[in-house]
Amino acid sequence: MRLSVLDQSPISKGETAQKALENTLELAQITEKLGYHRYWVAEHHNTNGLASSSPELLVGRVASVTKNIRVGSGGVLLPHYSPLKVAENFKMLEAMFPGRIDLGLGRSPGGGKKTRAALTDGYNKPLSSFSRQVKEVRQFLTGSIPKEHEYFGVSAKPDTPSNPQMWTLGLTERGARHAAVNGTGFTFGHFINPEHADETLAVYREKFKASDHLKEPAVNACIFVVCGETDEEAEELAQSQDMWLLQVVKGLDTRVPSIEDVKEHSFSLKESEQIEKNRKRCLIGSPSTVYKQLIELEERYESDEFLIITNIFSFKDKLRSYQLLADYVKEQES
Repeated sequence: MRLSVLDQSPISKGETAQKALENTLELAQITEKLGYHRYWVAEHHNTNGLASSSPELLVGRVASVTKNIRVGSGGVLLPHYSPLKVAENFKMLEAMFPGRIDLGLGRSPGGGKKTRAALTDGYNKPLSSFSRQVKEVRQFLTGSIPKEHEYFGVSAKPDTPSNPQMWTLGLTERGARHAAVNGTGFTFGHFINPEHADETLAVYREKFKASDHLKEPAVNACIFVVCGETDEEAEELAQSQDMWLLQVVKGLDTRVPSIEDVKEHSFSLKESEQIEKNRKRCLIGSPSTVYKQLIELEERYESDEFLIITNIFSFKDKLRSYQLLADYVKEQES
């Protein structure tokens, strides 16, 4: 089993964005030592609880403090941007950190209508253009814009012996098709909504077209995980993530609350039901409990790679969660 990381650089209540970004760098260094395969950073806008608004910058910073782990975006929200500029950003990263850069692309608007308008400088860029944009990013990276294209003769610079790996993030059959027809890897967002996994992954594999970037289908999945020494300890730690997810769903404060804050809150029946629903996006328990569930997903998804995201209040407990899981997987598979 291959373990990787997705980090949204969450800000715990009472801490700063600067501290969250420092935590990202420390987590990257520690997970590299633990044997995690890749480290992806997210893109979020106009939110007080997630510090990663510019994955391009953060990828470079993470890569600069690590040595071997692959580093990438999970993902750049392509509808806001020019495919050429995205390709150039990641070509630069590939030139500085050859053979280590991943370019994950997402279709999400990344915020409300006003935020999206501010990101595009008021230009109305339809989300329906996403598949075409993914194709153009790949063509710019590989210098393969066709002669009939209006941008023929344009390629992303600087020239590099290798290109970043390309991944398309998705939740549904539509997202799977975007990845498949463009010949990129596909990252399934189990941590957002796992309900359509089987049909989504089937469509990706069925519709996949080999490209100059990727010859065979490649799948990984991202999932929330909270790991403790025991199931009971993991449940205690997960309370802050439960409350945080509830706040995100309700459009409230997106900083991660403390367990004390959670225990002081009186949950309504509707909130309790939402927490139970959110738990379908998560694996919570001791290392053996989490590993067993990952094995089940590995068989179901026909993929041996999982991007682990852990958004709990205590950074110390977060580090320990990643370590407990990595150590157990090594022990089981050695």
